[in-house]
Amino acid sequence: MSAPRVYIYDTTLRDGAQTSGVDFGPADKDAIARELDALGVDYIEGGWPGANPTDDSFFDNLPPVSRARITAFGMTRRAGRSADNDPGLNALLSTDARVVCMVGKTWDYHVDVALGIERTENIAMIKDSIAYAVTRVDEVLFDAEHFFDGYKANPEFAMSCLKAAIDGGARWVVLCDTNGGTMPFEIDDIVTQVCKTIPGDKIGIHCHDDTGNAVANSLSAVRAGARMVQGTINGLGERCGNANLVSVIPSLMLKMGYDTNVGEAGLKRLRHVSNGLDERLNRAPDRHRPYVGESAFAHKGGLHVSAVEKDPRCYEHVPPASVGNHRQILISDQAGRSNILARFREIGIDIDDKDPRIMTLLDKVKEKEKQGFSYDGAGASFELLARRILGDVPDYFHCSSFRVIDERRWNAKDERVTLSEATVKLALHGDAANAKDGAQRMAVAEGNGPVNALDAAMRKVLLPLYPTLKDLRLVDYKVRILTPGDATAAVTRVMIESTDASGRTWATVGVSANVIDASYNALRDSIVFKLLQDGVAAA
Repeated sequence: MSAPRVYIYDTTLRDGAQTSGVDFGPADKDAIARELDALGVDYIEGGWPGANPTDDSFFDNLPPVSRARITAFGMTRRAGRSADNDPGLNALLSTDARVVCMVGKTWDYHVDVALGIERTENIAMIKDSIAYAVTRVDEVLFDAEHFFDGYKANPEFAMSCLKAAIDGGARWVVLCDTNGGTMPFEIDDIVTQVCKTIPGDKIGIHCHDDTGNAVANSLSAVRAGARMVQGTINGLGERCGNANLVSVIPSLMLKMGYDTNVGEAGLKRLRHVSNGLDERLNRAPDRHRPYVGESAFAHKGGLHVSAVEKDPRCYEHVPPASVGNHRQILISDQAGRSNILARFREIGIDIDDKDPRIMTLLDKVKEKEKQGFSYDGAGASFELLARRILGDVPDYFHCSSFRVIDERRWNAKDERVTLSEATVKLALHGDAANAKDGAQRMAVAEGNGPVNALDAAMRKVLLPLYPTLKDLRLVDYKVRILTPGDATAAVTRVMIESTDASGRTWATVGVSANVIDASYNALRDSIVFKLLQDGVAAA
């Protein structure tokens, strides 16, 4: 017997656009729609035709999709108008989208106060609009706005609105927890009651996350009989967001045994889709996002690592690869021998587990973390530390000295100018103290900040010898104050994330009471790691 089917309706392009700080352009909407189609969602809600130029552009040039159905969103007819004579409704039905979703009131309070119309007219608006729409498009959904508040206040009226939609020909009636205030046990009770009147294969659920329960509420609704879930990628949405489909989809498939159009192959794309959306929005992905976050399968405590190495089920609720993720063994002052060995296997270091250098490295890690270093998110710096203890890192260069000058002035146009200048002296081989004449190179460079200037000066020296550094790019730079009580004399930790043309990314760390010194340490590790990964020999 096949597993029950649940349909996935994505509202990222409409609800997601209501997120504070999010602004989709036409190219964004087109690209996101293509990714959602490749993922395997059943419906992609493209926006509200006529609401703004971006949505109009999207519906004027619908992206080609092969698996999903693009949906246009709008309202039922207005009070006092016939459906065929309502401009808004006809605009909704005039796009090339063959599916439409209409929103209407189902809470008597809203009908009485917000609309100020008779309740019978509200019911007629729902039925008339849907009956007219089914003659113009292939499929119609009804979004029952504030349904759960309405049902708790007046279940008879709320149900009469749903029945009107079904009688009008709606394929789905979607129960909306519009203000996000309903609890999972209430969702379960109410959806169970609704399914006694309307078949579950016609019922959808649309939850907001104002109590942090949108995912739980969506899963509760499915368990109670609903067969469609609406939500957004990464939980984007107004206020606290919508149900996060990145959590909903794998929970339905891997935990509850339901079938979706996403399938096993699509599930393995989940992390890619989640991170890709963050990248498009210029946001750092949430490392702790369930299923797909960088730390979702990261193990730090020594006992945990020992257990997960023997049986992953001890601390991994699903195989990381099933959702496109991977296991990480973190190195920290909580690490034990098992962490070190597991991390060695991960980065390809073959070593006898009784090698005394393992304990040397473990002690060194704990000593460094006491100073403020953190290797949790700086795997490249840890790998260099380990390989240096094992003697596996070539002596690419040694910094004899560097100096950074910041200048702030006003030019002849009375414009403020801020400029950084860095001078570096690098020994290209051996110990700088014993370096022969000509072994040291000096370079000077300017930049829009001290780290940029330092980076530019080092590249002037290193690029002629190590051309592989040409595609090295710094993509993120973070500073954390470790001793805030010391005010401006505080110890700082700098984390740098780097990438290159191959698409690899790696993170490095530096710590010092001087932020420029800390930055240099992280920058140096980034350059050395790049050279090591590219298999470059020391000049």
